[in-house]
Amino acid sequence: MDWDKLRIFHAVADAGSLTHAGERLNLSQSAVSRQIRALEENLNATLFHRHARGLILTEQGELLFDATKSMSRRLDTAWARIRDSADEVFGELRVTTTTGFGTLWLAPRLGKFYEMYPDMKVDLMLEERVMDLPMREADVAIRMKEPSQADLVRKRLMGVQMRIYASRKYLEQNGVPQTLEDVTRHRLICQNPSTPQVSAGAVMIQHLLAYNPHSLLTVNNYFGVLQAVLSDLGLGILPDYLIEDFPQLVRAFPEIESAEVPVYLAYPEELRQSQRIAAFREFVQDEVIAHRRQLRQMGEL
Repeated sequence: MDWDKLRIFHAVADAGSLTHAGERLNLSQSAVSRQIRALEENLNATLFHRHARGLILTEQGELLFDATKSMSRRLDTAWARIRDSADEVFGELRVTTTTGFGTLWLAPRLGKFYEMYPDMKVDLMLEERVMDLPMREADVAIRMKEPSQADLVRKRLMGVQMRIYASRKYLEQNGVPQTLEDVTRHRLICQNPSTPQVSAGAVMIQHLLAYNPHSLLTVNNYFGVLQAVLSDLGLGILPDYLIEDFPQLVRAFPEIESAEVPVYLAYPEELRQSQRIAAFREFVQDEVIAHRRQLRQMGEL
């Protein structure tokens, strides 16, 4: 097995271009092309369809790319475990969480993490899709439900509830709703019911829609909902972790909230001894404690 040729093939398949792969590998396009042709000759198979717009994997190429991706993940794991054997915290940490939580709660607090570990590189991946941690799509995840995958270390961080908020200016201009029937005189801002989201939020949205709001604005993530509420557009369904950082929000219908959504931090069992993971875990736990202390002082808990 020629590992060098496989490494070059993986770079080409990932980049979809001989030129881009050569730039990553510090090789000329012609050198990359020769290695790919040699690999195809060794395998007696065509790995790429050549097009003017780039390279497309053949069926045989897809099979080989699946194998090299698995190899790459395993090498990344080995590399991380070797580097993490030292006491010093450094290197790259790939963190995945939802768009709303990552944008509105985690990212604004990362400055403190960099103050403690200035040599760290954090790759923050924000999406609703649940990434496969055992397959090393990410190193650590913060999820809005308990992870179901096996071989994960998991820790419950806190609980989140969806509540109804508005800006002070909006309420001054449109009045403070007293009962749910008053929703018929207001614009409701929420995630689109068909958007992937926590079930507690979806249930609350359906409940309020039953009261026929006067107008409706739906967005596909909480960041958009927040911006609309801050722009005085209406009553918004938002997670309660926002109130600490946006004191201009006023809670409407204080007696109404969703069921609690558990927030978990998880990472692969094989990274249990990772210094990077330990540093990030302790940082997040400390921030959650500070967050909950602030909410108690504000009377929100």
